Amino acid sequence: MEALDKWFLSILKTKYADFEGRAGREEFWMYTLFVILVFIPLSIVAAIAFAISNILGILLFGVLVLAAIGLFVPSLAISVRRLHDTGRSGWWYLICVIPIVNWVGSIVLLVFYCLDSQPDENQYGPNPKGQ
Repeated sequence: MEALDKWFLSILKTKYADFEGRAGREEFWMYTLFVILVFIPLSIVAAIAFAISNILGILLFGVLVLAAIGLFVPSLAISVRRLHDTGRSGWWYLICVIPIVNWVGSIVLLVFYCLDSQPDENQYGPNPKGQ
């Protein structure tokens, strides 16, 4: 429960739409893990509900859509802060929405997300590792 509060709820409370500063790998990947742990079970339950009742399935699908809408801004914000941590502009995120290079852009972003932080302070702020 402490990890849930530290890596997910605190980001939603304090950094919901914070596009400034830097986010370390641990903060980014733990947030991403919790988002996945929310969506996979919710998707499975919605699929089972569709098999039982169309109305119940539509209701749970609506909950899934609302959760996706609610988590869009903080997910975008932490992605931009992660790019800042590697010394890149948040505009790099748009590479994954270019239609022709969508999958290539997503792979490029994945590589950037996996890179280590820039040591010391960069133009986006101090190193979140505290080095």
